[in-house]
Amino acid sequence: MVKCGRRLRGRYDPAPMLPRLLAVPRPHAARAGVALGRRRAVSPRLRQWLSAPGSLTARLRLHGQVKVQVISQGRCTLWPQEQAALGCRQGYVREVVLRIDGRPAVWARSSTSLQAVKGPWRAIKGLGTRPLAELLFEHRQVLRDPLVAQAFAPKSPERCHLARQWSRLEHEPDSPAPIWARRSVFWHRGHPLQVLESFAPWVTFLPAGPKRR
Repeated sequence: MVKCGRRLRGRYDPAPMLPRLLAVPRPHAARAGVALGRRRAVSPRLRQWLSAPGSLTARLRLHGQVKVQVISQGRCTLWPQEQAALGCRQGYVREVVLRIDGRPAVWARSSTSLQAVKGPWRAIKGLGTRPLAELLFEHRQVLRDPLVAQAFAPKSPERCHLARQWSRLEHEPDSPAPIWARRSVFWHRGHPLQVLESFAPWVTFLPAGPKRR
């Protein structure tokens, strides 16, 4: 059994295996818009967060001081959707919580291949508590695929994994775990890195702010 990364807080659950690998899509320039992974009712404010372009960290800073709490990072058996997007079973995963004025606001998971983390995405290993946005939005060579939004299925391994991590947070341990998330793939020198961001319910009642690049 393979465990994902170095345990930083609590038990870390192994990800499920994918029966077979799917082809990796070809990289292309970023396009506007968001596709809803599941057809469910979405409030206008939630839709704004799910489709907001540019740096999510910059938008969160409009509402207070943002700090990054690293939950775990390291080699990991990828989730099925990640395996399909990245074209590999094993990868490097970094999971963090973004806090606004100390309150957990966003749970984020970044994943890439082991080859990429030794190459164009190697800086992700040394980020520490710095936001990933410093890598993604400060380099013109990095391209972004369209955003895809989804609600985690109630008993899916992904939602259960997220809920367990959320319940162990020091601040407001009884607050509802995120359900809605968005993901997109970033490309650098032909290597993909997927970023998944899941919003605490209270965040979706805040204005998403002006449009950014």
